[in-house]
Order: sequence, then structure tokens, then C-alpha cells
Amino acid sequence: MKFQLEDVTVYFPYDHIYPEQYAYMLELKRALDAKGHCLLEMPTGTGKTIALLSLITSYVLSKPQNPVKLIYCTRTVHEMEKTLAELRLLHDYQVQQVGPRAQILAVGLSSRKNLCVNPAVLASENRDSVDAGCRKLTASWVRAMAAENPNVPTCEFFEQYEKAGSSAVLPPGVYTLQDLRAFGTKKGWCPYFLARHMVQFANVVVYSYQYLLDPKVASIISKEMQRESVVVFDEAHNIDNVCIEALSVSVRRQTIEGARRNLNKMRQEIERFKETDAGRLRAEYNRLVDGLAQRGNLPISDTWLSNPALPDDILKEAVPGNIRRAEHFIHVLRRLVQYLEGRLDTENVEKEGLVTFVSSIGSQAGIDQKTLKFCYDRLYSLMLTLEITDTDEFLHIQTICDFATLVGTYARGFSIIIEPVDERMPHIPDPVLQLSCHDASLAIKPVFERFQSVVITSGTLSPIDLYPRLLNFNPVVSRSFTMSLTRDCICPMVLTRGSDQLPVSTKFDMRSDLGVVRNYGRLLLEMVSAVPDGIVCFFVSYSYMDGIVNSWNETGILKEIMQHKLVFIETQDVVETTLALDNYRKACDCGRGAVFFSVARGKVAEGIDFDRHYGRLVIMFGVPFQYTLSKILLARLEYLRETFQIKEGDFLTFDALRQAAQCVGRVIRSKADYGMMIFADKRYSRHDKRSKLPGWILSHLRDAHLNLSTDMALHIAREFLRKMAQPYDKAGSSGRKTLLSQEDLEKMSEANMNEMLY
Repeated sequence: MKFQLEDVTVYFPYDHIYPEQYAYMLELKRALDAKGHCLLEMPTGTGKTIALLSLITSYVLSKPQNPVKLIYCTRTVHEMEKTLAELRLLHDYQVQQVGPRAQILAVGLSSRKNLCVNPAVLASENRDSVDAGCRKLTASWVRAMAAENPNVPTCEFFEQYEKAGSSAVLPPGVYTLQDLRAFGTKKGWCPYFLARHMVQFANVVVYSYQYLLDPKVASIISKEMQRESVVVFDEAHNIDNVCIEALSVSVRRQTIEGARRNLNKMRQEIERFKETDAGRLRAEYNRLVDGLAQRGNLPISDTWLSNPALPDDILKEAVPGNIRRAEHFIHVLRRLVQYLEGRLDTENVEKEGLVTFVSSIGSQAGIDQKTLKFCYDRLYSLMLTLEITDTDEFLHIQTICDFATLVGTYARGFSIIIEPVDERMPHIPDPVLQLSCHDASLAIKPVFERFQSVVITSGTLSPIDLYPRLLNFNPVVSRSFTMSLTRDCICPMVLTRGSDQLPVSTKFDMRSDLGVVRNYGRLLLEMVSAVPDGIVCFFVSYSYMDGIVNSWNETGILKEIMQHKLVFIETQDVVETTLALDNYRKACDCGRGAVFFSVARGKVAEGIDFDRHYGRLVIMFGVPFQYTLSKILLARLEYLRETFQIKEGDFLTFDALRQAAQCVGRVIRSKADYGMMIFADKRYSRHDKRSKLPGWILSHLRDAHLNLSTDMALHIAREFLRKMAQPYDKAGSSGRKTLLSQEDLEKMSEANMNEMLY
């Protein structure tokens, strides 16, 4: 269908549109007109992605004089593929309606591991070794050697791509990772470097958050992007955590030992070069004296990770004299590694600000702040000079230089925390020194400043007013949409006590109480006998899930549950969990029914959908607070309180409830779907906790469902399932339309015009 939205003709690939999609497009268009940033919360399963894509591509078609590029960031490769599939459908429809003028180039970009087509390189199992394998075949000095000696292995795909030169381009169209690999194999070109090259010309780019937020990657891949771009962070409820991880580094004993090995190897290489090719080291020294440490124009295959500090904080001056010579630099790094090793050797937890930490490095290791600042760039230059290709072996020294550069660059928003043991296993000494960033606004600030519109959107952004404070920006539009439904297909309930009237909760002093464990078991047992198909249970942590499943097993509850449905459990191993999920789906498909035990902050809670019969009920056992004794969390809370005046309790509750909402939101994936949500903890009945859930869940939470016991919840569940089994009108009656056709939209816009006129 096609319709007018103010001054834009929107091409939408389906015959009907939800009212909230229309409202979403309207708000998004206003943000684009104002050239500002916006925060939009839209319920899960209401077609957020297609609304976003069709509005922004139609906006570009309607206003060809100022072409806008769309940079769409997702969290997982799976979400990226889904987005590109939606975009392909939309693109075909737009080309059919408008003709060749609507043709665009849309590219998905991922790591070499997901795009490489060279079987020799792909044989490596992890990402770092695939990157190093690629570098061994494509680095400029390897190719120079291969030109003289044909026995030196190179990558034929990269060679073909280089030979094609400027004719190596992608024709217009939408390319998923699979399509890129297929296109690369057909033409004999390397898909990874082709995609990297095409990103700057594409109208739509879909890639991971890190490519914009992590300075090491962003300054290589995203520096070409025009200012006239719209950046969309989808599923962005955890965006503050992604920003913090991008600027945090941790150093362990293994890192120290690995760094020592790296330094020894580099010293041997330097000695070798002194004997065979001393001119290279001299040339590097002269280049550093002239202050040409800046990258210059390196061939694309030589670029490695960039400086970990944000672009504005990188010094544009010459490298300090004491680290210009390669052997002097190695000596400085040795002293730094020795100092860090000494700091790891501690009995107590230590917390320090960066200023005191830098001054103690200065007094004990004799390394000043400016030298620290240049560690990363100097290491980079040295690795190029020494022609090192197996970068995966040098990750440890890279981590140390990362750490040094960040410590030397920033004073505020970070702290150093040294912990002698992991608190979950206090008898095993495993010291770790962490540089932890507390300020999420640091990593995202360059994105807000560089691009004209940044859209942060997700199904759970409540309370929405906390995000501008955490990320330190002013949105021009900030809206939360509700779900328009013809029938109440969501049934949230708060269960505060078992059928024996004992309160249930995962509060620390109550969680191991046998009464609570028994009541949770009884609740699940009653539900598996009444609810058809799939049930998903979320626990607050892996250790709590293990404890509860063990005690259910001993008391025989688990055996009774197994008589009704099969039980599958998420573990910390990705392969095991994937297998468990596949079998869970099989059990639901064949009608046997299944229960899936999962963890609120695990893998499943984030990206896996339990739509249709895969999830008819979600039980959230407890409130998923973070581990509140964690030193890093305490330091962050203190920083938030002092800098942004956010109270500890408010932040912890907000964080726990966005996680809970994310878990229960997995059951509804479209409006034809239906599902129940049980919040099993007495704390959810308190208004200050409950009010932080998203509006689209709260609007269905009736007062009568706020303080239930197990038998009352069972009664409500049976009633609800009986009601859902009745046929219903999908489009909605005249009063409450939930599917709008083109005529409805035209009537709406006429009514709006009349209102404005009179």
C-alpha cells in the first residue's frame, strides 16, 4: 500500500498497517525533519523494523535533493539477517511501484569469520585466528614476497578483487551475508573486502553496534560515513552496557604471561632486523621523529584495530622521544608489565582513581602519562615495521597497550579495580585488574555529534526518561507506544504467594527457604498440567537455577513435571543450549509439550523468540537484579549518583525490570499470538517496582491480577486459555480498528486536515 504521511509518500509492502506503526512513522518523520535524535519504545511483535525501514527509504525517495544514508545497527548476526530479509521485500515492492529510481544498495557487514570464502582461512575456529589467517595471505609485504617467489601462499579471492580494481563493485540490490558470499564465490572476489569497500557507497548499511561504538573498530570502518546519515540502534535497551564494555579492559595473570612471550618474540625480531635490514628500523624512527605516526594511507589489508581512545581524544603530535627506538619501546612495555604484575599480587580488593594510578606508574615504573597515551599507536607502528602477520598470538600485548592508552587518556568516568579472587569461587586465586568505564555517554558521544539523527528504539525502554540522562543527550522526540488489540491476548499476572499462602520471593534471605522452593515447584507443576505446548521459565542466575532444579529433583517435583512435559535447560555452553532449544522446539511441534529453563541475563533472554506455540506462558521466578556486591557495579552506581544524580536504588530497579520485561516480551511476537506472563515474586506487587515495566504490559495488568496465589493464578490461566480458543475478528470492529487499510488512512488524514482548518 502507499499513503501520504504529511509531505512524504510512504511505500509499505503489506496491504494493512497497524495504527501504532502509523504513529511510529509519524514520530520518526518528525525527528528526521528536525534533524535530531529520538527515543521510541514500541511493543514487541508490532512490526517495528518494517515501519522504520519503509519510512526512512520512502523519506529519501520523496526528498531526493538531500540523500540520507541509513546505518542500521543490530546486536546479533541473526537479527541482521532478519532486517535485510525485510528490507529485500520492501525494496522489491518499491521498485515495482516507482521503477528503477527506487533502486538502492543495501549491504550487511560482519567479521571475516562470517564473510570469508577461502576454505584454508575458514578452517580456524575462532574469530581472531580467522583474522590472522587472512592477514597472513593478504598483508602487503606477503604479497610483495609472493610477486618475487610464486611459492608464497596468497589468497586468490583477494588477488582477483585487487586485480578488478575500480570495477569490483556490487550492482544495486539488497545483500545478506549469504548473498555476499555467493556473489564473491561466483566472481572470485573477496566478499569481506568488497563489502568493506561498498559500505561507503551503500544507501543502507546493516551491521553490529561495535562498528559504531567501539573506537578500535569504528575509526576504521565508520569514519567514511557521511554526516547526513540516520543511525538506528535496534533492540537498544542495553545500549548503555554496550558503551561501557567498549571502553573497559581487564588484565589477568594469563595476559601478563602472554605479554611477556610477545615482548620476547618482538625483541628477537628486532635483533633479526638489525642484522638483515636495519634500514627499516631507521626509517620508522625517522618517520616517528617527523610526527608521521598518523596512519597515512595504508593498504586496506594492512589496517588492524585502531586506537582504543575516542577520536577527539587522540593526540595529533609526534611520538615521545623515549619510545621512538623499537628496543626502548619494548623496554618501557616490560616495565609496565612488571608493574601490573606487582599490582595483581594483592590480598585485598583495591579501588583507585585514574589520576592516582597514573602517578603511581610514574613513580614506580618511571613511565609518564604521555608515553602511556602513545602505547597503542607505537605498538601498531612497530608491528607493521616487523611485518607481523599472526596477530592472534599478539592479543595479550595488544590488551596491555589498550589499557595503557585508555589510562593515559582519561581521568574522569573510569576507575581501576583490583580483585584478588572471583567472589563466586573465593578459594581459587584468580586476580584481575580491571579498568572499568562507568560513563556510558563517553562511547556514544561521537555518534550523537557526528550524525544528524540517531534513533534508539526497542520493545523495553521504560522508564524512558532515564536513557537521556544515562547517555547524556537531548532527544527531540521521546515516545512510548501501546499495542492496539482486538482481544486481550496478553495476560500478565503478579504471583505473591503459594497455595499455602506463604509469600514467594528470591530475596537473598528468602531464596533458599524450602517453602519458597516448594511453592515455585508447585506453581510450575500446576501450570504444566493446564497450559498447552511450550512454557519458558526464567531464573535470576545460573547458580540459583542449579540449586532449585536440584532440590526439585530430590523432592520428586521434577519427575511429576516430566510426566506432563519434557524439560530442557540452558547452560553456559552455546552448543549445548542451541541443541536444547532445537529439541524444545521439536517437542512443542509434535504436541508432547516442553518446559525450557533459562536465565534472565543469559543468551536466550536476549535474542531468541518463543512465538506461537513455542511460548504460551513465561514464568519469571524472582526479580533479576545484578549481583549487587560486585565492585564494578558499586563503582558505577557511585559515579551515576555523583555525576547524573541517579539514585542507586532507582538504577538497580530500572536495570532489573528492563531485563524482566525483555524476558517476558519473548512470548508475543505478533498480534495473532497470545501468551501469559507470571511475575512470581512478592516484590512485583509494589508500585515502585511495577511502574517501571513497559506501558504495553502495564495496560493489560489488571488490579485483580496483582496479588495472586497459585490456585488463583491457575484459575485465571484456564479462563484466559478458554477465551483465546474462540474465533475473533482480526481487523477489529469499527470502533477499535487494529488493522488499517489504505482507505482508513486516507480518511484519517482528511479528518486531520479538517481539524486543522476549522
